[in-house]
Amino acid sequence: MECGSGSVLLTVKVVAWSLLLQLTLGCLIAWILARTHLPGRDILDVIVTLPLIFPPIVLGYALLLALGHHGWLTGLLPEAWRPSIVFSLPGLVIASFVAGLPLMAKSVQAALLEVDANLREASATMGLSRGATFFRVDMPLAKRGLVTGIVLSGGRGMGEVGMSIMLGGNISGRTETVSLAIYNHVLDGEFQCANELTLILAGAACLCFFLLKRYGSI
Repeated sequence: MECGSGSVLLTVKVVAWSLLLQLTLGCLIAWILARTHLPGRDILDVIVTLPLIFPPIVLGYALLLALGHHGWLTGLLPEAWRPSIVFSLPGLVIASFVAGLPLMAKSVQAALLEVDANLREASATMGLSRGATFFRVDMPLAKRGLVTGIVLSGGRGMGEVGMSIMLGGNISGRTETVSLAIYNHVLDGEFQCANELTLILAGAACLCFFLLKRYGSI
């Protein structure tokens, strides 16, 4: 098995796409949990927190049953409209997204809860809508929590294995992320390649730690 850059580039692509989704949905969920009292809010909180507790392989199997070609979710669509998710890039992105979403949502939620309520009331007095208040008052003041969410969820996505194996299939040259490539190289006795990729992941983790301490809220 060649020790190349394919798995590194794939991992960067997966983390980038999943971060985009986590930023969009994670901030929305954080706002719902921190600023609203909508029905089902507590249920949403439980669902978002579950990936932190459930074994990744169990979540991966559940996602496989739901998103496979004949899954209980994709199976609701006509045959011609069913997306190819399993054993492909979208499957890896979903695995990384699910793994990191709680870290993004909870980090932003905690930061939003620390924003002074008087500032939000002042913005409402000035005629700003709730949406405008969120983007012009809440998010600038919660930026350290946002950075924390980005770094933690990105780091979690880089090291994701359990769900990635289930949804991606660990196909060499196609769905083999850096973490899976390390595992494959060890199985094949190619420890030089495993060492090189391990150093890459370790370096990325150290960078995440630096960013977290310098710009995050931890």
